[in-house]
Amino acid sequence: MSESKHRMLVVGVGSIGERHTRCFLATDRVVIGICELNDTLRTGVSDRYNVTDVFATLEEALAQQWDAALVATPAHTHIPIALQLAQARIPLLIEKPLSTTMDGVQELLDEVKRQNLLAAVSYNYRAHPALTAMKEALDTGRFGAIRQLNANVGQNFATYRPAYASVYFANRAQGGGAIQDALTHIINIGEWLAGPVDRISGDAAHQHLEGVEVEDTVHAFARHGDVMASYALNLYQQPNETVITLACEKATLRYEVAKNQWSWMDEVEGEWHEEHHPLEERDTCYVLNANAFLDALEGPAAPLCSLEEGVQTLKVNLALLASVNAPKWEEIH
Repeated sequence: MSESKHRMLVVGVGSIGERHTRCFLATDRVVIGICELNDTLRTGVSDRYNVTDVFATLEEALAQQWDAALVATPAHTHIPIALQLAQARIPLLIEKPLSTTMDGVQELLDEVKRQNLLAAVSYNYRAHPALTAMKEALDTGRFGAIRQLNANVGQNFATYRPAYASVYFANRAQGGGAIQDALTHIINIGEWLAGPVDRISGDAAHQHLEGVEVEDTVHAFARHGDVMASYALNLYQQPNETVITLACEKATLRYEVAKNQWSWMDEVEGEWHEEHHPLEERDTCYVLNANAFLDALEGPAAPLCSLEEGVQTLKVNLALLASVNAPKWEEIH
C-alpha cells in the first residue's frame, strides 16, 4: 500500500453510491470526495461521513486532482460520465451494469486503452470469500471441466429495497428490472466460472412486485461455449438465497450465499464436503471489493471484474432483453 491515502471521487451518492462511500472509507486507504446533483443527497451523505470535498457538478469536481473515481449514477448515465473521467486520466470503477445500451461503449474502451488506465466494473459477488475459494479450487483442474451450470436465485425485494418503485428499478431505460438489476450479478458469476456466454434465450414477466411494471421473474437458458446453463430468478419469494451448482467431470460443486459456503461431492451419492466463509456483516463484500480495486490501482493485481468483462456481461443483458421482448415459442399441440 502507498504511504498516503488515495483521493477518490464518488460520482452519484444514492443508495449504492452511499454504500460504496461507506465501504471505501472502511478500507482506511482513501480520502473521499462526492459529486451529486441532488442537494438533499449531497448534504446528507457529506454530513454522515464527514466528507469535505463536495461538488454539485462533475466539472467542479474535475478542477481538483483525483487518484480514482467511482461512477454510481443510474446505469444509463455511466458511459458519458466514465468517458469524461477517462479523458481526465482518472482510473475508474463503474457500478454494474456498465450501461443499458452499447452506445459509447467502444469509445470508452478506446479512451481507456489510449490513456492506459485501470478500469473495472463493480460486480461485488466476485469478492465473496466462498465464491472466490470455489473459483480457486475449480481453476486447479481437480474437478475437471464444467459441463452444466444451474443458478437459482430469489429474495423478497420489497423487504431489502423498500424504495424500489420510486427509483431507477422501475424503469428499464435507467437500468431497472430484474435482468439488469439482479440477474446481471449471477450471469457475471456464470461467465467468471464458465467463460463468456455466446448464446442465450429467455422468458421474463412481471408476476408480483407492486408499484412497477418491469419484470420481477426471469428464466434463461445459455451456452458458455460447451457449458450448458440455466438461470432462474424471482424478486418476491420468502427465502433470500443464491444457489449456483456446477456439474463437472469429476465432481459437483455448489455455492450458497445464504450459508456463506461452497461445497463439493466427488463420489456418487457421497457426502458433501463443506467449506464455510462467514461474513462479518452485509457490507463485507463491498469492503473486499473496494480493497481489491485499490490493490489493482497500486498494482500489479488485476481488478476483480475488468472493463472488458463488464462489457461482455452488458452484451448478455441486452441479448436476454431482446430475447424476452421478441420471444419465439414452439407450440405443443
